[in-house]
Amino acid sequence: MKKIVEKRKDIAFYMKLFPLVKLHPAAYEKSKTILCEKSLKLLEDAYEGKQLPKPKCEAKEIDENIKLGSELGISGTPTIILPDGRVIPGYVTADKLINLIDSK
Repeated sequence: MKKIVEKRKDIAFYMKLFPLVKLHPAAYEKSKTILCEKSLKLLEDAYEGKQLPKPKCEAKEIDENIKLGSELGISGTPTIILPDGRVIPGYVTADKLINLIDSK
């Protein structure tokens, strides 16, 4: 995402935290902490495997994201949903994602 935003100021990302609790049990609490603190720094720390503090709020949005992901058939991360509804599961390089966005 960072590479794309550096190249293209007209592309925005809306991120929904979707912890895969069966694979990564600690991801649920980490997601809540990131959301409660509204912190991109904590998100980066989580990606780096750093320990995060306990969440300071309920963060029911995480449960809503898990429910929505299940309803949409999303079972892995990352999953990208483009504005036209195309679903792109898994990692995609910055250039490939830009091409997908531009090929609408």
